[in-house]
Amino acid sequence: MAAIQDIDRALADMQRLSGQTTSSAPVGRKRSEPRGPKQKSPNRNGMGRWLWRWIATPVLVLTLPFIALLRGSTLLYAETTWPVWLCILAAGLVSSMILIGGSWWIVRRFGWKVNRFWARGLMLMVAGFAAYTLLYISVDNVKSGDIRSTYQSLHPLLRLSGGTLFMLDASSVVTDTGRTAEDYARMGLPVNESSLHFEQADGYVHALDLRTVGRAEWRNWTTQTWFKLLGFRTLRHSGTADHLHISLPPR
Repeated sequence: MAAIQDIDRALADMQRLSGQTTSSAPVGRKRSEPRGPKQKSPNRNGMGRWLWRWIATPVLVLTLPFIALLRGSTLLYAETTWPVWLCILAAGLVSSMILIGGSWWIVRRFGWKVNRFWARGLMLMVAGFAAYTLLYISVDNVKSGDIRSTYQSLHPLLRLSGGTLFMLDASSVVTDTGRTAEDYARMGLPVNESSLHFEQADGYVHALDLRTVGRAEWRNWTTQTWFKLLGFRTLRHSGTADHLHISLPPR
């Protein structure tokens, strides 16, 4: 019996030692746990929202109505047979809707309140801006008083886009608009019967010249790019002097 008890104790000791061995962790590098998707920095997300709310949105609300009015009216004129004033009116309505929608979004974001005259006031702002650029040009933006006195003979689309440019760049100067055969003779140039500086069939002059002499080249390039983006034809050339020639797109 003593021998049997000794054998049982020996087996129990072996089982206990075997259990301790299997439960111990293996020596070596631990297996890496799978990583989840990389989390974006809260600061980065907050900065993006701040830039969109305070920078991008106001810039879009301010620039898109101008693009709709200026580029839209020129595009309608080139792609349709509508009268020019109908093109400007349609583009002005689209511009007003964009301005109203954008400003309404900003107002809702900030929790502000508006009265019933708010939308009408924005439409009047667009109409007032268009009327100002169509009817007025400063003496600082023309080469001579004669050009200023005949400015209304210039096509409305040229006055609309040109007037906006003068508000952004007060140093721009119109050197020529309408011409006659006598003007070519006085300048010592052959008469160009196809010149858009002559009064066209619709009663308007379809071209104007802008000064380039004495201006930084980046300004001249910016001005030329401005009119190109708005859909006008541009040509840098010299007749009596180096200048930038702007004309309506073909119709």
